[in-house]
Amino acid sequence: QVQLVESGGGLVQPGGSLRLSCATSGITISAYAMAWYRQAPGKPRELVAAITRSGNTNYADSVKGRFTIDRDNAKNTVFLGMNSLKSEDTAVYYCNAVRATLSRNYWGQGTQVTVSS
Repeated sequence: QVQLVESGGGLVQPGGSLRLSCATSGITISAYAMAWYRQAPGKPRELVAAITRSGNTNYADSVKGRFTIDRDNAKNTVFLGMNSLKSEDTAVYYCNAVRATLSRNYWGQGTQVTVSS
């Protein structure tokens, strides 16, 4: 059974930082492209950051320079470091694992991030 479990969300003031974790089981993430998405109320889910199997990264323009995605294949865990948080970063953040060659696509249950004073 594949599980992706996000943690590290919470309430933070504008300008603050959080580090999200996505602990996986049932897969070996070294074989997967990993990503973080977010969904704010009334808005579609959007890609925040992604990291390929080889470690190449890409980011949404809105988070470039503030967010960092990285992976620890030995621990089967992916992280999202978030700095200089803004109110518009408020959303539920989801972890995603994709192995396109096998049509595998897994999601976590999400973790709430609220940026507010």
